Amino acid sequence: MDKEESIDLRELMQIVIRHKKIMCIIITVCTAIAMITAFFILPKTYESTTLVRAKSSSKLDLSGASAAMAALGVGGAATSPTMVYIELMKSRAVVNPIIEQLDLPAEKKENLTAKGFAKSSLEIINTKGTDLIEIKAKGESPEEAQQISQGVVDGFLNLMTQMNQDQQSLMAKFLSGRIDVARDDLDQATQKLDAFGQDKKVYVPEVQAKAEIEKMAAFDTMYSQLKVKEDSANAQLQSATSQLGKQNSALKEFNVADNPTIQKIRDSIVSAQVELVGLQQRYQDKHPDIIAKQQEIAELNTQLGREVSNYVDAGTVTMNPVQAGLIKDKVGAETDLAVTQASLSAIQGLQKKAEGDMSKLSSDSMEYIKLQRDVTIKQGIYVSLVQNYETARVQEAMNSMDIQIVDAADLPNGPSGPNKKLITAIGMLVGLIIAFGYTLLLYSKRR
Repeated sequence: MDKEESIDLRELMQIVIRHKKIMCIIITVCTAIAMITAFFILPKTYESTTLVRAKSSSKLDLSGASAAMAALGVGGAATSPTMVYIELMKSRAVVNPIIEQLDLPAEKKENLTAKGFAKSSLEIINTKGTDLIEIKAKGESPEEAQQISQGVVDGFLNLMTQMNQDQQSLMAKFLSGRIDVARDDLDQATQKLDAFGQDKKVYVPEVQAKAEIEKMAAFDTMYSQLKVKEDSANAQLQSATSQLGKQNSALKEFNVADNPTIQKIRDSIVSAQVELVGLQQRYQDKHPDIIAKQQEIAELNTQLGREVSNYVDAGTVTMNPVQAGLIKDKVGAETDLAVTQASLSAIQGLQKKAEGDMSKLSSDSMEYIKLQRDVTIKQGIYVSLVQNYETARVQEAMNSMDIQIVDAADLPNGPSGPNKKLITAIGMLVGLIIAFGYTLLLYSKRR
């Protein structure tokens, strides 16, 4: 067997030597064709690069869930926005206007899709471990490459500005309606208090009643804050659900009640808020115990947001970053709403218990306390809603600052393609393959 292989190799070499001129011609022709194609036939391409830095969005968090609402930049930084930004830069909303502005034949524009254009003319890279995004655009001229690269950045900024303004407009519209309702409630509560005072001739409560009012003030303040937080969380949930509906995709449902870690953190937040109310009844706002308890609640909220993000990540690994972010927004709103409602229930239980201690007061004093507390609560809700509404309007008027341009799109000095050396080397390799095939053909005929 070894002898047969030795003879075959020698015979192959003899064929190569005998037909070396033909072999050289085949290799030379293939190499020449590749060179001609690379230098004269293939169109030149130019590449323009833009470097931007992604920032966490500064969207308004009206519900106070700074960590749980991190999905689309509504609060903390549980997830990096860079992958979402890269997907949005390739979207139809960004790419189609660029195609329309290019100097291309009408037929080519009609057949050119955003996905195909992004695949052939764009390369968007996120350097691992950083928040930098590099946008490389290819064009048939230096000016076209620069136009495409700059167009991606401009289109993305316009898209983000519109999305941010739409979200803030939705929030402002919701708050505007709630403000009208809160104003009417406050007016009615004030009128009832005034009417009671005129009827019973009670304008200033007795000393004991005044002490009870001060005692209940912490409950009333916390109740007002939680009610506004509940309304805002509902608005966030409606917004996220609406945006998910536009995705037209079958999305997985997430039930945070199935996660014991999230439930444990939620219960800890409720307990801490109840303890905070008790401290606020005894101390001033700047007391070390109150400050420490507020910091504990903030840390628990951050931990809750992190757990919610990890929980959703585990079930959305196959989805694109935009859908995953919207799901995080929705689950975060649902979690925040559940925590707020649980806290409200606990505070109301303490309120009823404290109200039982007022039974020793006169009926007029008790009614006065009730009416005055109603005014205080509704006034707190109204003031908070107005403040949030004004903040939402300011955010609506602001331009998007989701990315910062580090290096603007450059004008290429020379073509980046085609790669002439690579194409020539490929041509030579093809020639070698053909020559070897020709040698095998001659060998088989000779055998």
